[in-house]
Amino acid sequence: MLRLVKKRFVPALFLMGLAIEIAIAQNYPNRPITLVAPYGVGGDSDFSARNLAPIASKLLGQNVIVQNIAGASGTIGSQKVRTSPPDGYTLLVSRAGSQAIVPALESSTPYKWNDFTFISLLDFNPLVCVVKPDAPYKNMKELIAVIKANPTKLNYSTAGAGTTQHLAVEVLLRDVGLPSSAATMIPYKSAGLATTALLSGEVDFLCNNLTTITGQLKGNAMRPLVTSSSSRLKDFPNIPTAKEEGMGSLEKVMGWSGLYGPPGLAPEVVDKWQAILKEVAKNPAWINGNDTVGAISAIRSQADTEAFAKEQYDLYSKLGTELNLKK
Repeated sequence: MLRLVKKRFVPALFLMGLAIEIAIAQNYPNRPITLVAPYGVGGDSDFSARNLAPIASKLLGQNVIVQNIAGASGTIGSQKVRTSPPDGYTLLVSRAGSQAIVPALESSTPYKWNDFTFISLLDFNPLVCVVKPDAPYKNMKELIAVIKANPTKLNYSTAGAGTTQHLAVEVLLRDVGLPSSAATMIPYKSAGLATTALLSGEVDFLCNNLTTITGQLKGNAMRPLVTSSSSRLKDFPNIPTAKEEGMGSLEKVMGWSGLYGPPGLAPEVVDKWQAILKEVAKNPAWINGNDTVGAISAIRSQADTEAFAKEQYDLYSKLGTELNLKK
């Protein structure tokens, strides 16, 4: 008798829970939403979050509040979202570092690259390789020629081993048939400090996110040699692309932001955000915000976002194995 009751009762509970979940999703949102940026104020995740939040707030009819939870290469903020209730009120601004590079290289990462609900990509931050304005290298071919002729003589700054600044150089060296040892990496504590190192003459070259060095490029404090974008940049049309310079693999290395939710996020919430983001993509404030820092709007479908995230994870996992960077 007890078994018969149990068989009837469990499905009833399941259906009740499903009905509640659907009702919540249909009324979503009915209170403010927290958008977690897993890095500090002023960084690329912070920019993406603050570029999106006011526009989404108006479209959703609820406040979207940006919360910076920095630390451990973005994993602290990411983990907070992963373990949050899947109700759509705590979402993550995902980044290449925290969602692809760190999971690919560090086995101690508390989550896998796909331990989230993918919603959409938000923007791309292509890299630009630069030298000082008075450097003898007028283009990428000249820089590579000097590296080939003088192995280990030239050095470059990064925000540390395994960052996009580091892996971009590894990729471009491989594209021209050079080993990692051909140029010496000098690690700094942040992308900003890596930029300062180039400006002060401590290093010979740097490959950094465009969003980090847009001001220096506009002020002619750096000479750009190549960009990882697939086409020439809107505000810097004179910078050749990686493909034009014979370094097509560099296109895959760039900063990016996405919008992720906790695992199990209701499909209705994903659909709501997909509809909102289609409107965001056309919003002048969104477009102008991206243009200001050289970011490229990249709003995509859920399926395309997941496919891109997997491609990024696979790229860095392979590089990590080849370069013995995995921990």
